[in-house]
Amino acid sequence: MNTRHTLLPSLFVALGATLLVTSCSTVGADDPDVSGGRTSHWGKDVGAPEASAFMKVEVPEGAAEVKGAVQVNPQEDIYLLSFVTDEKTAVRMAEDLRPEQPLRTRDHDLPPATELFGHLGLAEPQTEKSARWAGVCPPCVGDERRSEVAWIEIHVLELDAEKTRVYMQAF
Repeated sequence: MNTRHTLLPSLFVALGATLLVTSCSTVGADDPDVSGGRTSHWGKDVGAPEASAFMKVEVPEGAAEVKGAVQVNPQEDIYLLSFVTDEKTAVRMAEDLRPEQPLRTRDHDLPPATELFGHLGLAEPQTEKSARWAGVCPPCVGDERRSEVAWIEIHVLELDAEKTRVYMQAF
């Protein structure tokens, strides 16, 4: 048997593996916000009005501490909205999203891989033990109002008997 013919396939496999590994490495791999020269950043001059417009929700009249931001990403932007309102209004907003299950606490909610609401000066809602959550894919439940939204979720955190913080996130 010719050793050249048995080494040739092995050489191609090794060459292919090397090319695959080197082609998958990215520029700026040490920077978590850089991938192949594309960056993730917080949009300038965008906030609560833009987030609520994308989510197709209205900030309740009389809401306090209204905050919003847009994280611009290479693939999907993330829209954040938070405000303080009363419990009844917060629950109505969650119901208006048409989730398959009502607001509920989650036993094993992990903090997000990246800080989102921290950008707004808030604790991440997943880290709040008593926060209740609901999430939905609007197109999946036939919510034509939000046909451009792939996913929207809400966290509701009771601050005291009269105040509840609402955290909303969508992409």
